[in-house]
Amino acid sequence: MERIKEKTGGFLAEFRKFIARGNVMDLAVGVIIGGAFKGITDSLVNDILNPILGIFAGGNEALAGLDISVPGGGEILLGSFLNAVLNFLIMAFVIFCLVKGMNRLYRKKEEAPAAPPAPTKEELLLTEIRDLLKARQEEG
Repeated sequence: MERIKEKTGGFLAEFRKFIARGNVMDLAVGVIIGGAFKGITDSLVNDILNPILGIFAGGNEALAGLDISVPGGGEILLGSFLNAVLNFLIMAFVIFCLVKGMNRLYRKKEEAPAAPPAPTKEELLLTEIRDLLKARQEEG
């Protein structure tokens, strides 16, 4: 029985350590923000793009008009599929722009030249000796 408790305790401790890592928390935040962003892209497609496409297609819901009835009572929801593809493309484009922007920020940080390190006491002493020797040679 104690052996089972030891294994379970070690497993739970390992699980807690895994959850506490920054990557897992970043992933959780990304999933939550992604879910919220899906609502925005759905609204963009359904409330803005579909009515604009409807102007050219001759109806309010241009993509919904692309549904095909199948003999036997079924329906191929082509409009719904295209709506999902548009949502995906919008999300992929936004993520691409975010990653590109982040890469540009990191590249700028890397390109910034580092300040030269301050000379050590030994280097300062050697510089002073060099200057003294030069002054002595110029005198003599």
